[in-house]
Amino acid sequence: MKSLVLFSGGVDSSTCLAMAIDKYGAENVIALSVYYGQKHDKEIKCSEKIAEYYGVKLKTLDLALIFADSDCSLLSGSKDDIPQETYAEQLEKTDGKPVSTYVPFRNGLFLSSAASIALSNNCSVIYYGAHSDDAAGNAYPDCSSDFNDAMNRAIYLGSGKQLEIIAPFVNLTKADVVKKGLELGVPYEMTWSCYEGGDKPCGVCGTCRDRISAFEANGVADPLMK
Repeated sequence: MKSLVLFSGGVDSSTCLAMAIDKYGAENVIALSVYYGQKHDKEIKCSEKIAEYYGVKLKTLDLALIFADSDCSLLSGSKDDIPQETYAEQLEKTDGKPVSTYVPFRNGLFLSSAASIALSNNCSVIYYGAHSDDAAGNAYPDCSSDFNDAMNRAIYLGSGKQLEIIAPFVNLTKADVVKKGLELGVPYEMTWSCYEGGDKPCGVCGTCRDRISAFEANGVADPLMK
């Protein structure tokens, strides 16, 4: 059986990649890295290095044009600053809407695109790293278990029952993700999560804060913050 992994070069997707390799073998895993107009390409570069580290085939896809009209603060076309707050603090100001770093229906688009690529490469499963911390409070609704169930059913039916989604962390926390990755020896020092593109992680954006906390919950320091 072959699998395709949606692979950003961050903590969650790198852990998914390691899980897929552990189960199917590197020769049966394809990593898919997507550029969608981010303000920096640090994660993309990390995905290339990690794919090389594991010896898996890496495919790249440019979907930036689809998000050209979005004012998401994560994208290069936005003039808004990336919030330096926790997601919980940001959600207090959104009136129930997703946070400003939510890219419109990103995971839906990624999974649909991945389905076409997976089927064309005889893959039976797609892995992606959505987890419950991102879905909490509607921060990123396309990381929720309800969304995952709906997309899984759509892709399963739309593929002629040939393809399914595996989201191993959808009901788990980021600390759980890191715990699994540490067990598998994921090279977290090679990953990148920060929404900023500096030489070192900013440490204060939502994803940096979550990442640091997840490592601390496992009794270790984030290797990028040492």
